[in-house]
Amino acid sequence: MSERARILVVAATARELASPEGWHTLQCGVGPVEAAARTAAAIAELRPAAILHVGIAGARRARALAPASLVIGAESRYCDSTVPEEWAPTVVQASATLLHVVQGALPGAATLSIGTSARVGGTSDCEVEAMEGFGVLRAAQLSGVPAIEVRAISNEIEEADRARWHFDAAFAAITGVTPLLVRALHESLTNA
Repeated sequence: MSERARILVVAATARELASPEGWHTLQCGVGPVEAAARTAAAIAELRPAAILHVGIAGARRARALAPASLVIGAESRYCDSTVPEEWAPTVVQASATLLHVVQGALPGAATLSIGTSARVGGTSDCEVEAMEGFGVLRAAQLSGVPAIEVRAISNEIEEADRARWHFDAAFAAITGVTPLLVRALHESLTNA
């Protein structure tokens, strides 16, 4: 199996997934629990060498990230937990190797902590939020598979009117950059 085929690209919905060009894809569903369960099942079946989690996200107005801006997740923070950190982790770091590769492939992208919450506006200490990242990265971490999250901004977190969100631009941005990211990860895995 080629290294490219051993890369698993995970997204919540079909609209966030680029057409595969020799890599595996997984539509993990919406929300952290479904994402974790489906990702764990896919890891058990496929045994990927790396996971690239992609999708759209909201950003805080104060961060001033334009629609379709790309954000690389240095870490994923689970913002819905109400138990102490020592009982259940709430932060998963992106693979340092994958982070370096993706930052090299996307030099203009912001690198930030990405919050995971099952509800829009559910994060308070993160400038970017989505709904699946922690579940995907935690499943990968527990399986020993390096993983990273990359998001395209679709909206301001504070904007409640979804008619004002920029879904199409964000979907185009993330699906447009996915082949570049898979190529970069493939080269990294091949040269490792």
